[in-house]
Amino acid sequence: MKYFTPTSQSNLGVKIQDINLAKDLSKQDIASIRELWVNYGIAIFPNQNLTLKEYENFSLQFGSFGEEPFLIPMQEHPHIVKLHRKSDEEATHFGGAWHSDWSFQGVPPSATLLYSEIIPPTGGDTLFANTADAYDDLSNVLKEKINNLRCLHSAKLPYAKDGVYATENKKRTMKIHTSDEANKTMSHPLVRTHRETGRKTLFINPVYTQEIEGLSKDESDALLFELYIHMAQNKYTFRHKWQPDMLIMWDNRTVIHMAEGGYDGHERLLHRITIAGDKTE
Repeated sequence: MKYFTPTSQSNLGVKIQDINLAKDLSKQDIASIRELWVNYGIAIFPNQNLTLKEYENFSLQFGSFGEEPFLIPMQEHPHIVKLHRKSDEEATHFGGAWHSDWSFQGVPPSATLLYSEIIPPTGGDTLFANTADAYDDLSNVLKEKINNLRCLHSAKLPYAKDGVYATENKKRTMKIHTSDEANKTMSHPLVRTHRETGRKTLFINPVYTQEIEGLSKDESDALLFELYIHMAQNKYTFRHKWQPDMLIMWDNRTVIHMAEGGYDGHERLLHRITIAGDKTE
């Protein structure tokens, strides 16, 4: 196994090569991969030829499967979601705003994995932002202000009955389930401590974070907007360019991410798995 550490200023993304994820890996291999993933936020494995069962087996080395509350999985693989957009599709691409996967859950997923099958010749990059470095660079005054604050998270914006996906008027290939369950809220610390690295991270995102508890709406909106602008600076971001047969795994405790479009007229197909996480307290 060889690996190449980041060349971008974001300190995100480690490429791991000369390893076949279809085979049974040793405990040492898994430990090494986990250490790289945790330290660099995103582990990238090019040139993998996996069946979906092999993909599942690899994923389970990092924890039990997470829950996918609003995405309908494959019938034959109930823990895999097809991220599929056909060449003639007019609906907007999925996941096109900064977010941390399922942050509205009581125990949000630690990892999300994507395995690529069909990649368009242009567009479709995935952007990531380093929420640990973004926290570290805040002023001491701002850190003191936010360290003990909590935020309410909800899936209302995208997945409620009056949310984005329920009210769109274009046919979508991906199977999305909207529900009144999306209106429920969950409280998490604005600043969480990563249980494996001990680093503090900004655990907020524009899609699922509704408000900061204890502040007026204007105060909450202003502070969240300030932090979102800070987190999305170029120095914290990493752009991942996809290739077919590539697996990537990212740490939702360390990064936020968003999908880019720009591939209208081309098909794109990836398979997604989430891994259950740990409490944010």
